[in-house]
Amino acid sequence: MSASVQFDFAGACVVVIGASKAGIGAAIARAFQDAGAEVVITGVEPSCAPEDVARFSYTQLDVTDTSAVYAFAQDRAHVDVLVNCAAITQRGEEMKPEFFSHVLDVNLTGSLRCAEAFHPALSAAKGRVINIASMYARFGSPKNPAYGASKAGVEQLTKSLSIAWASDGIRVNAIAPGFIVTAQSERARRDAVFTSNVEARTPMARWGQPDDIAGTALFLASDAASFVTGACLPVDGGYSVV
Repeated sequence: MSASVQFDFAGACVVVIGASKAGIGAAIARAFQDAGAEVVITGVEPSCAPEDVARFSYTQLDVTDTSAVYAFAQDRAHVDVLVNCAAITQRGEEMKPEFFSHVLDVNLTGSLRCAEAFHPALSAAKGRVINIASMYARFGSPKNPAYGASKAGVEQLTKSLSIAWASDGIRVNAIAPGFIVTAQSERARRDAVFTSNVEARTPMARWGQPDDIAGTALFLASDAASFVTGACLPVDGGYSVV
C-alpha cells in the first residue's frame, strides 16, 4: 500500500511485536516503514521472513518470558507506537486446559507484558498502543475457544488501558481483523467448504489480505485519530454485520 502518501511517520519509533512471519504484523511493520518510521520487529522464531531481513532490526522474543520482555523494552527510552500482534492458535486442538492457558499467556498476557514494559517509553512519547484483537472476540468459535477467549480479553484490556493511561497522553486502541490470508489461517483455508462459506457470508465476497489491516493501524497511530481511544475497529469486509 502507498502508506507514505497518506500518512507521515518520519522520525517515529515503532515497535511491532509478533512480525516474524508474512502476516498482519509484518504488513503493519512494512506500512509504517514505508511511511517513514524507524521500525523494530520481534517474533518467537530465530529470524524474520527472508524478505524482511534487510528491512528491519529483528529481535527474537518470547512474550511469555517477562524478564526478556522487560529487558527488550529497557533499551528504548522513547517509543511512539507499540503494536501487539504476537498470537498463536491451533484450530480444533484448543480444548486441552494446558494449551488453553498457553494461548492466553501468549495472546492476552503477552500483550499486557509488552504494553506495561514499554509504558515508560510510551509515556515519554505520548505514544499509541495498537492491539490486534479478532472478530472472534465477539463470536463463539467451537474450533478456536482459547483464541477467541484471548482476543475477547485483548479487547477488554484495550478499554482498560485506554482509561488507565489517558492521563499519560497514551492512546490505546485495537483492531479486530476478520478472515485474513496468513500463515496462521492456512489450516482453516484448507477446508474448501469453510473457505467458501466465509466468502459467501462476507459482503465484500473475499478473504482479507494483511495489507487490509495495515491502513487501519496507520490511521489509529496518526493524528487523524487523536480523539480515538479505547476503540476496537472491525476490519472484516462486513462479516460481523451480517
